[in-house]
Amino acid sequence: MSSGGGIQIPSRLPLLLTHEDVLLPGSTVRFSVDSPRNMQLVSQRLLRGTSLKSTIIGVIPNTRDPEQDSEDLPTLHKIGTAGIAVQVVGSNWPKPHYTLLITGLCRFKVSSLLKERPFVLAEVEQLDKLEQYTTSTTEGATAEDGDLGELSQKFYQAAVQLLGMLDMSVPAVAKFRRLLDSLPRETLPDVVASMIRTSNKEKLQVLDAVSLEERFRRTLPMLTRQIEGLKLLKKSRKMTPDSEKRVLSIRKGGTFPGRQFSLNQDEDSEDDGDDTASLEKKVHGANMPEAALKVCLKELKRLKKMPQSMPEYALTRNYLDLMVELPWSRSTKDCLDIRAARVLLDNDHYAMDKLKRRVLEYLAVRQLKTSLKGPILCFVGPPGVGKTSVGRSIAKTLGREFHRIALGGVCDQSDIRGHRRTYVGSMPGRIINGLKTVGVNNPVFLLDEVDKLGKSLQGDPAAALLEVLDPEQNHSFTDHYLNVAFDLSQVLFIATANTTATVPPALLDRMEVLQVPGYTQEEKVEIAHRHLIPNQLEQHGLTPQQLHIPQDSTQDIICRYTREAGVRSLERKIGAICRAVAVKVAEGHRLPETDASTSETSPQQEDKAAPPEMPIVIDQMALKDILGPPLFELEVSERLTLPGVALGLAWTPLGGEIMFVEASRMEGEGQLTLTGQLGDVMKESAHLAISWLRANAKTYQLTNMVGAPDPLEGTDIHLHFPAGAVTKDGPSAGVTIVTCLASLFSGRLVRSDIAMTGEITLRGLVLPVGGIKDKVLAAHRAGVKRVILPKRNEKDLEELPANVRAQLDFVTAGNLDEKGVCSRLGDAEMSGGRRKKRCTDMHTTHKHTEPFIQKLKRLK
Repeated sequence: MSSGGGIQIPSRLPLLLTHEDVLLPGSTVRFSVDSPRNMQLVSQRLLRGTSLKSTIIGVIPNTRDPEQDSEDLPTLHKIGTAGIAVQVVGSNWPKPHYTLLITGLCRFKVSSLLKERPFVLAEVEQLDKLEQYTTSTTEGATAEDGDLGELSQKFYQAAVQLLGMLDMSVPAVAKFRRLLDSLPRETLPDVVASMIRTSNKEKLQVLDAVSLEERFRRTLPMLTRQIEGLKLLKKSRKMTPDSEKRVLSIRKGGTFPGRQFSLNQDEDSEDDGDDTASLEKKVHGANMPEAALKVCLKELKRLKKMPQSMPEYALTRNYLDLMVELPWSRSTKDCLDIRAARVLLDNDHYAMDKLKRRVLEYLAVRQLKTSLKGPILCFVGPPGVGKTSVGRSIAKTLGREFHRIALGGVCDQSDIRGHRRTYVGSMPGRIINGLKTVGVNNPVFLLDEVDKLGKSLQGDPAAALLEVLDPEQNHSFTDHYLNVAFDLSQVLFIATANTTATVPPALLDRMEVLQVPGYTQEEKVEIAHRHLIPNQLEQHGLTPQQLHIPQDSTQDIICRYTREAGVRSLERKIGAICRAVAVKVAEGHRLPETDASTSETSPQQEDKAAPPEMPIVIDQMALKDILGPPLFELEVSERLTLPGVALGLAWTPLGGEIMFVEASRMEGEGQLTLTGQLGDVMKESAHLAISWLRANAKTYQLTNMVGAPDPLEGTDIHLHFPAGAVTKDGPSAGVTIVTCLASLFSGRLVRSDIAMTGEITLRGLVLPVGGIKDKVLAAHRAGVKRVILPKRNEKDLEELPANVRAQLDFVTAGNLDEKGVCSRLGDAEMSGGRRKKRCTDMHTTHKHTEPFIQKLKRLK
């Protein structure tokens, strides 16, 4: 690269064809490369080269769009700029391309083309001396003679005048001021032309100016035009000293190597001062706390000194806009009329007395004390019972704004607390976003599906909720994005969950848990006729004069077509009936048109086309035609026809369920086989039941297949829990397993209208279990008449609806020896073919504790 005449560029240069911008000597420009020729140049020359010489390429302006690149080489500009590739970055999105950062060195002229493929290679002639861009003023040529010296001095004075109109506190402007005094005068035209706002056509004129004097003559008008524009702007806006500093903004353009800055004026700079002043008024008018106001004023001060083209400008502006929009002091006035609230809740929801009572209690306390903190409630119950809708009704009752936050599947704690502003694409969490959406600081927030929160490498969102749902901490909740405290104490938080088993104990401890059980059949009938049927009629464009569903039909839908704790399936079935009726009604509406068009029709066709009589009444035959055959049958009595079958009760997140337990025995070696995808706890219950029955076999006359006193001697037992695809576990099946095996060993049938639940111990104690209300409701749905429960669960019966308690007979047991086996075998059929006998204690209350031996003797 060096010779006796000074520093030289290679005589053969690969050419980069570009149409984005014009590279001038002394400037640094970033080019995006995606055309085939340019991609080959980067991959074969720049990426494979190992010397400094391989990084020098020629940049030629291309008059044709490179996307239309073809086999024919476009007409090249006669003069280009030799540059050194400082940086190469590759990417595959949205399509494969390279980004090159190139620093201009000097001008060259294309003498001849050596090859066109895979990239353009040309013989070039250097036009500028490379030393003038690398030496200082004292060592380089001064060009201070004649007209050239006068032009150089004018140009320098104009550049100094332009800088005097700008804000010297901007680092880029200060750097250019220092470089203006240190760079050689002959480099100023190229440098300034690449910095001020000029078109590519004007830059091409500067590039074509090989003579230094011509270069000064072409660049000086551009510089003068820039100065005049700033003067007019100052005169029209009557700029203050503060606003004058923000006239010129830094934007993407020509830069010095290692000193990326530009002096191009932004088109929106005229409105920048007005927007900032308006934003400052909003900050003072937001009535935010002192700490938040201090932070906002600090960010606003930084924003005033920041050009709009800087990436941080948009981040700071978005932050200030959010701070202004947050409801620091805006709130809604609560409606504290308890009578009106009770009427509204009763109209929106049937049953749910516990939830309604809790809301009325909150209203009563608010009347007595206005500064009450918002309660944190958690509604726990199976799907479809109205947990979400009752939260919306509570907001309507209080006269507050309502916002729902779905937490199911959330596994990033930043969704709750937000992202720090140091990250790209940072944003506040869902709590702050919700407050911004509702616009008040005392809304009703529904945290839906809080039991389905996840956990990942990004943190635990359940742990982040600890601060939100703690009344002692949420008055100063700090979002990572805001980085200032926000008061959440006036927010009424309502969480919903299907089960508390998956909710962390620390989070559960911060909430007031209210159980929302499933509905009884009578409650479902009332809900259907009060809410579901009118809503479905309205959604399908029908009226009560067109469709009538009697209560008997509704009862059949509930019993034979749905079996759930909530009412979602019931609503879908009613919707299916409405759609079928809508078809009949629509066909009847089209009948007059067909009669008018065809006057002669047969009587049979008239009968088929006749509109149905209104209203259409849905009976059992119509249900079968529309919904198909019944999905559920009352099969309890049919399945309990052999010894060794008992009916248990189970709890699931979807509500209570009935569960059959079947046992069979065959000749063998005394082994116990368990099937039905059982968990460890249920397996242990089965072994406990076997051990207790073997220990008390003589007392209860339990024998094996040949009459021996040991039930397992020479006998294998197979215990099966149907629905084998469903995983089962828990201790509450112990009593059911004992009853099933006792029925098998004694040869007596278990009553078909009795269900049971309870945990057993090795000594025969019956321990309490959970989910009693859901289990009893499941037994009631299945048509069971008697339920056996642990004695210590007697207190849970008070939570049951009165009609359920009246229709069921409850028997409580504290020990297997006290009661149970006989009362479970009341309808037992003796093996000798004698007629069925009924225990006289089958209608006794749960307080009856007649010893088992006396019952057994009386049974015989």
